[in-house]
Amino acid sequence: MSRAFELAKRHADAVLVPSGSTLEDCVSHGLSTDRLCVVPWGVTPQSVSERDRSEVRSRYRLPSQFLLWVGTAEPRKNLKALISAVAQTETRLPLLLVGPGGWGVDAGDLIAGSTVDARHLGPVPTGDLGVLYDLADVFVYPSLMEGFGMPVLEAMAQGTAVVTSSDTATGEVAGSAGMLVDPTSVDSIAAGIDSVVGDDKLRGKLALAGEQRAGTMTWERTATEIAAVYNGVLR
Repeated sequence: MSRAFELAKRHADAVLVPSGSTLEDCVSHGLSTDRLCVVPWGVTPQSVSERDRSEVRSRYRLPSQFLLWVGTAEPRKNLKALISAVAQTETRLPLLLVGPGGWGVDAGDLIAGSTVDARHLGPVPTGDLGVLYDLADVFVYPSLMEGFGMPVLEAMAQGTAVVTSSDTATGEVAGSAGMLVDPTSVDSIAAGIDSVVGDDKLRGKLALAGEQRAGTMTWERTATEIAAVYNGVLR
């Protein structure tokens, strides 16, 4: 990764990044702004039927209500703070963690050492993941650092209200359609979760706004913007 970045700094006419946050990181590591182009990623919503919902609920023995987190377990994902925050929420919904083990953090150990009603499902098939997003009451993603934050966009595309970090790329992705919290503050994360879970009207408003926002972030738009950058380099 370091070698590739150094080659890009030396030779690339244009460097595409998915967010302003990543652009700032690149600038801080020596890339000039005139070569950096922000092209956000896209999402394709998954159609979910009642049969899909019923089958996934049964397959994973899902509770009637739950919080959902999706990602690879590693320190920057802030799972320790998330679990601590869920433990002090008033609403105390169960927490489901989806995704593979990574490094530096063991999701199972964090759950075992807490009072939270939580499960780590591990990786799930892509088709099931879309249904899990759809079924979740709130998607929670208080990451400390992201280049983009695809799970946030995926959750929004499925019409699920999102609680995520304000000061990394996920804040850009969610915008005003998400409940933005300070990922370094357990109290802030817990308050954000409680405010969305405990207010049906707010949760519905965020879900609708997120779905509409995700509807503008298509892969077709991403491809068009990438092609424009390539054409600019080729002129």
